[in-house]
Amino acid sequence: MRGVLLALLCAASPAFAALLDFTPEERARIAAHGPWPPPRVVDAGNRVDGMPAAVALGRVLFFDRRLSASGELACASCHDPKQGFQDGRRFARHGRNTPGLLDAAERRWFGWDGAKDSLWAASLAPLLAADEIAATPAALRALFERDAALGRRYRALFGAPVADETLAVNVAKALAAYQATLRSRRTAFDDFRDALLRGDSAAASRYPAAAQRGLKLFLGAGRCFLCHAGPAFTNGEFADIGRPFFTAGGADPGRWGGLQALQASPFSRLGAYSDAGAGDARATSTRHVVMEPRHFGEFKVPGLRGLAATAPYFHDGSAATVEDVVRHYSELDESRLHADGERILRALRLSPAQVADLAAFLRSLSAAPAVRPRRRPLARRRPRGSSRSPRPRDRRCGSVRCRTAATGWSG
Repeated sequence: MRGVLLALLCAASPAFAALLDFTPEERARIAAHGPWPPPRVVDAGNRVDGMPAAVALGRVLFFDRRLSASGELACASCHDPKQGFQDGRRFARHGRNTPGLLDAAERRWFGWDGAKDSLWAASLAPLLAADEIAATPAALRALFERDAALGRRYRALFGAPVADETLAVNVAKALAAYQATLRSRRTAFDDFRDALLRGDSAAASRYPAAAQRGLKLFLGAGRCFLCHAGPAFTNGEFADIGRPFFTAGGADPGRWGGLQALQASPFSRLGAYSDAGAGDARATSTRHVVMEPRHFGEFKVPGLRGLAATAPYFHDGSAATVEDVVRHYSELDESRLHADGERILRALRLSPAQVADLAAFLRSLSAAPAVRPRRRPLARRRPRGSSRSPRPRDRRCGSVRCRTAATGWSG
């Protein structure tokens, strides 16, 4: 009798939902979205990438408002750990939605327009931008001279700080070394994928039925996997998806403008500031980019991991929810697409139930919020006159480790 009751309970539990029938082709496509996390690839263009001392310096600088000319902004002001290292606003200071930083080390191009081809160059841009951090080499050197501990960390990596562009580049490389450690955690999808591949139907059945149905849409009729490919769920390229690119200041050229900026920049992988020189395999992409008319109005295909924490969505932040994103593709106005552009895309015409299923799958690509440990009961008050001082509060708690439960951040 006990065994019968247990079987009935298991059958009724949502943890043991029925496993849908995935075809061999669908299983191959599911396999292509992993494993996670992938092996870490060190950036040859940044000689301090992967060095613990550089990561430690970059972490401190990332949260340090003293970098900014105003003393009010840090990198974390727009890249909040609680929101996937994004800011939750529709527009950032540069007029586009702020990209999150989780899994940034996996990217090939940086920014919605791909104007930067390395994480350190992408970190340098806001560091020097007049409307963002607005740091100068002279101010950075003064900071390292004023803060002896910070100065020692810098000199151990780069030598004595000299007030020229190299100093700003070195700071950006330390920031990039830290950001390269920001990796999203494994998700329900990853557990499902791995269980499916090893033939563990019981474990795979724990994946919610709605997410399974949404996954079938993602792999099949929606053809989402063609652009959102691989373990990070992005092909790393750019696309016209029918979003408006006109702004209050005119038209946002997207990838077209990004390519112009990339080719003119002294801070690309082809420039003197790259530590890899001619041996940088990633520089091949930069060397061979070609501007074409279709690039106007194209924007980065974002990775989908951790998206639950990074609303709003699209380059213009115009989609408030995951359902809004799905409805855009469901109701797509194909006449807005470039004539020579994304013929992959077509209006999906999804039912409300299908919108909900696809949204459920997309949310399964985010780790569940970490469970906070219970607070210990308050200690009994010590007798008056006790010489033991209270434990000091960790000043970093409010800005680094203790603000990450919602993102699944593992950095």
